[in-house]
Amino acid sequence: MNRESFKLWKYSIELITKGQQRSVDAKKNIIALFFIKGISIAVSLVLVPLTINYINPTQYGIWLTLSSIVVWFGFFDIGFGNGLRNKFAEAKASGNQYKARVYISTTYAVLILIFLVLWVIFFITNFFIDWSRILNAPRDMAQELSKLALLVFSFFCLQMIFKTISTVLIADQKPAKAAVLDMASQLLALLIIVILTLVTRGSLILLGLTIGFTPILVLTISSFFLFRNNYKQFAPSFNYVQFYYARDIMKLGYKFFIIQIAAIILFQSSTIIIAQLYGPEQVTSYNIAYKYFAIIPMIFSIIITPFWSACTEAWIKNDLAWIKTVVRKLQYIWLILTMSTILMLIVSRSVYRLWVGEEILIPVSVSVSLSLFVIINGWNTIFTQLINGIGKIQLQLYSAIWCSILNIPLAIVLGRHFGMSGVILSTIILAFINSIWITMQYYKLINNTAKNLWAK
Repeated sequence: MNRESFKLWKYSIELITKGQQRSVDAKKNIIALFFIKGISIAVSLVLVPLTINYINPTQYGIWLTLSSIVVWFGFFDIGFGNGLRNKFAEAKASGNQYKARVYISTTYAVLILIFLVLWVIFFITNFFIDWSRILNAPRDMAQELSKLALLVFSFFCLQMIFKTISTVLIADQKPAKAAVLDMASQLLALLIIVILTLVTRGSLILLGLTIGFTPILVLTISSFFLFRNNYKQFAPSFNYVQFYYARDIMKLGYKFFIIQIAAIILFQSSTIIIAQLYGPEQVTSYNIAYKYFAIIPMIFSIIITPFWSACTEAWIKNDLAWIKTVVRKLQYIWLILTMSTILMLIVSRSVYRLWVGEEILIPVSVSVSLSLFVIINGWNTIFTQLINGIGKIQLQLYSAIWCSILNIPLAIVLGRHFGMSGVILSTIILAFINSIWITMQYYKLINNTAKNLWAK
């Protein structure tokens, strides 16, 4: 290593290691997350054409629509995931190890009860659901889709319980370790799908089995290992299950629950609306464009994820100067990512052609709409992440309810007039309205001028 290289290396190390410990931890996590998420993004991009080739574009559209419906049930954890995230961070920051362990144990117990009941209800009602009609699929696929729905939902319920270990890692300001679990699941799924393409014919059942089973396997092994070692003092135990503390988690958790439901309606209903208005083939086109532009939110998520729990700690310790500094830096990063989004839009047509070939056509209007949404949503993410960490989310709750009520009828009306881009336009309008009040609330909170609803 020459002298100049050594100086650059030394400067880089100093840049990472200087500052408050909270900032140092965040920077280390961001660097690790870029590497880990980079692999995850690459895997997800490879999975798209591989999966389409394994089945076909129509079946892939059906799979995406069904998956988005099942994801809706993830919010029946009644906000316990995010509630645990804040409460665990608060307990650990206060040095209350006992309370932290009670929160984890109680969360596991409540989630097992919730998703066991949901699974039984789904198992019974699934006999009476015509999935071919809901997914706008061929009638001869009805029986196959019924089996697929039950399979996917069963794995999903297990995943919602076992992913508590990821919540604990993130709450402990170790999001990079949580991201490793996701990456491992994706790599394993990729490997199995490659094998399936070589030894089997295209099958939605085998695809669902693969994508459903892999995260369960990874989460089960990692939970066993971490609670036996690094997090032994927080390991879940029946002796630490106290349903009284479930109410403590729920005080904040139920708000996250409603916000999450509203968010899924706002962001995930597009695939169902497009499937109903234009058929599952168009869902494939929309999803490819969505995955392409989702690279920017993924990058921003890598950068901003460590700051939720860090802001919880900073707020408890009244370190408002640190929060202000973080926001300013995140705004500069948002500007850079905005310019990157515009560049991605300019080259999008060429990228689509190289990525998935000429068979799948993606309208320019869809790409323009998604790029605009990504820019507005990125700005909102800065403040929602920090306000979520602080826990002042009452205003966000009310806004989320109104947006969820307005989105579907507005998306249908605009979709009929402007095509797929009209469906996205509905989300853009509502996201822009949110950007106004959420920016105002942050500045009121950070300057200690928030009153009434702004301070709740």
